[in-house]
Amino acid sequence: MTRHPRRTLTRLLLAPALAAGAVLGLASAPAQAAVWSSCDQWGNTSLNGYTLYNNIWGSGAGSQCISADSGTKWSVRADHPNTGGIKSYPNSKKVIGKPVDSLSSLKSSYDVRVPSAGDYNSSYDIWDTDYDYEIMLWVNYHGNVGPLGTAQGSVSLGGHTWAVYKGSNGANEVFSFLRTSDSSAGTVDILPILKWIKNTKGWMGNETIGDVQFGYEISGSAGGLDFTTNSLTVSGG
Repeated sequence: MTRHPRRTLTRLLLAPALAAGAVLGLASAPAQAAVWSSCDQWGNTSLNGYTLYNNIWGSGAGSQCISADSGTKWSVRADHPNTGGIKSYPNSKKVIGKPVDSLSSLKSSYDVRVPSAGDYNSSYDIWDTDYDYEIMLWVNYHGNVGPLGTAQGSVSLGGHTWAVYKGSNGANEVFSFLRTSDSSAGTVDILPILKWIKNTKGWMGNETIGDVQFGYEISGSAGGLDFTTNSLTVSGG
């Protein structure tokens, strides 16, 4: 095979330049921007049927920013001191607006990535429209956190086994269900839990369910920790 030195040299000279251009192109290509982000204490927005809240509400809080691709795919960077007490509850909310007895189905699926440090829980926070009753479902938790109230035993409902606590924060009744093992992804059938509270225990009446929220109740995340909701669905009602 006949070689062409000049052509070969040209290839050799062009190759590094093309490679450098490719590297520069990759380096300068901007990352896909989030649809919405906020570092404001009460920052919120509505996206595809869900409402997102940054929701830094506790005393002694540090900094926190929320960034969303959609109402069901979002992340939080939080840097709160490990001093005890809840600092924030960044969350995504779906409004239901039906009494328990009128619901034929109410389910939710979650897929999250949470840190191996810090004090927090990943939880659903479910409210009636009058905010008299709060039902919390902790799917995972870490560090120095715990529920309000007194232990009521354990129960298997909605596809999970929970340790149940009943208490009050002075403004409303709180029923907390703590999953007996941590989960980063799964589906919760919420309606049987609501009916168990109403019918089996008699702790509330035929309340109209307002908000189904899912998020991260953060007490401490010193140095900055990341919480990621890869996907979330709330369906039924």
